[in-house]
Amino acid sequence: MDPTEIIKIVTAAEKYTESQSVKPHVDVHPAMKLTIVSCMDSRLDLFGILGLDIGDAHIVRNAGGIVTDDVIRSLAVSQRSLGTNMIVLIHHTDCGLEKISDDDFKFQIEREIGIRPSWAVEAFRDPYDDVRQSIARLAASPFVTHKQNIFGFVYEVDKHQLVRVDPSQS
Repeated sequence: MDPTEIIKIVTAAEKYTESQSVKPHVDVHPAMKLTIVSCMDSRLDLFGILGLDIGDAHIVRNAGGIVTDDVIRSLAVSQRSLGTNMIVLIHHTDCGLEKISDDDFKFQIEREIGIRPSWAVEAFRDPYDDVRQSIARLAASPFVTHKQNIFGFVYEVDKHQLVRVDPSQS
């Protein structure tokens, strides 16, 4: 990263701090009782797409929006300690995980540093199928307490459209 980008970030943070001094405290419990699990892709403005405000929802992001053990850990904390009862999964088209394979990616890392990662990349070919798989993982987890309120979507990047995924289709 260019050092001028760091200056830009720090300056923005200072302006943000100044603008927040007059706003009321936001509760740690999400107002919508919602947790969103999504890809880390920088093109996804979840607040804009979903019309969210600060304090409305927890947002858990990783490569691909994959439901990993760490995502389930975050969901367990969110539900059991912070009162959420709904999960929204959002994957998207043109995802970086659609363009790689687990074995090739791990082999590339192993060639570069001499160690093969122990974690799964969980690359996929179809974001709709992957959302269905993620819903099934959440439904099977004993750590997820509110399984009746799990909803899956794919964000069509080129169309700027959120499409609901029917978990029963394949």
